[in-house]
Amino acid sequence: MDAVEKERAILERLERIDALRTDDAPAGVLLDEVRALLADAEDWVSGARVPSRTSDAVENAREALAAGERVLVAPPR
Repeated sequence: MDAVEKERAILERLERIDALRTDDAPAGVLLDEVRALLADAEDWVSGARVPSRTSDAVENAREALAAGERVLVAPPR
C-alpha cells in the first residue's frame, strides 16, 4: 500500500468513526475503530516522510488511548 492509499484509509476510518459517533454507537465499537485508526496511523508514520510533530501526535494518541483503556477497565472504588 503506498502513502496515498494509507492516507485515504486513515481519512475513511475517521469518517466511519464520525458516523458511528453520530449514530450513538456503543463505546466498544468506537474504541475498536479508534484502535484500528491508531494502527493505520502508526503504519503510515513508519513508512512515510512526515514531520516529527505528526509522529509525536500519533505517539500521544497511542498513550492517550492506553490511558483511557485503563480508566475504562479500572475496578470501581
